[in-house]
Amino acid sequence: MGVFKTRKNKKFSYTPRHYKGDSNPYEIKHKFDEYRKTVDSSGGLKGKINNAWDDYKNNTDEKANKRVLIIILVLILIFLFIIDFDLSIFFKN
Repeated sequence: MGVFKTRKNKKFSYTPRHYKGDSNPYEIKHKFDEYRKTVDSSGGLKGKINNAWDDYKNNTDEKANKRVLIIILVLILIFLFIIDFDLSIFFKN
């Protein structure tokens, strides 16, 4: 029983008796499983970070990339404001 380990959900291979189709109608998946590879838990924290970084690099949506960068910059500025960092060292008067 690990303190930091999360429990895995149980998976059952139930197939309905009278269902005519290729896939299981009761299969529960994430909404965007086909589009991202960060859903699988492989490689621990480093593997998740590497997968997320690869998804970010290979993303074709430029607006989403710009939005993420703007959010990161705003969060950094808020952090610097909270710790009373003096931004005037970057500018010459």
